[in-house]
Amino acid sequence: MTEHLPDTAAPGSAEAGESADFASLMMRAYELGEMIKQSALTAEYVYLKEQVSQDDDVRKLAQDFAKAKERFAECERFGRFHPDYNEALDRVYELEARMDAIEPVRQFKQAEQAVDLLLHEVSLMIARAVSDTIKVPDNNPNPKGCGSGGSCSCGGGGCG
Repeated sequence: MTEHLPDTAAPGSAEAGESADFASLMMRAYELGEMIKQSALTAEYVYLKEQVSQDDDVRKLAQDFAKAKERFAECERFGRFHPDYNEALDRVYELEARMDAIEPVRQFKQAEQAVDLLLHEVSLMIARAVSDTIKVPDNNPNPKGCGSGGSCSCGGGGCG
């Protein structure tokens, strides 16, 4: 799933034992970002995003979904005791399920997850090159283990 990046050093890069200045690090980060932007994963993501944004049915459903989320947020301020709380929540789930049932939306979400995973893996690789205890954020709503921002009992004070 992950595309391989070249192992060769870029012209003007720091050799082993030589420190790199901030400008050269930022330039390499920019180059890496450009490589990711040119990848097949990103091209597919951009293509599918465009397809979804041009679909009139998806746009209408997205507007309805946004309104339902706003309504639920209003109810949520008062918690489960709001008289419309369950109805508003059910409406959000219903519209979300309808969105997920549309094939281009499903494909777009898969492509988005693939790009997110690539970016996370690159971030993790960079962080681990510096230290095993650096936390690397991701979009996982339930992080577990070291480096994910969750709590664990790691040695070296990395988590927790």
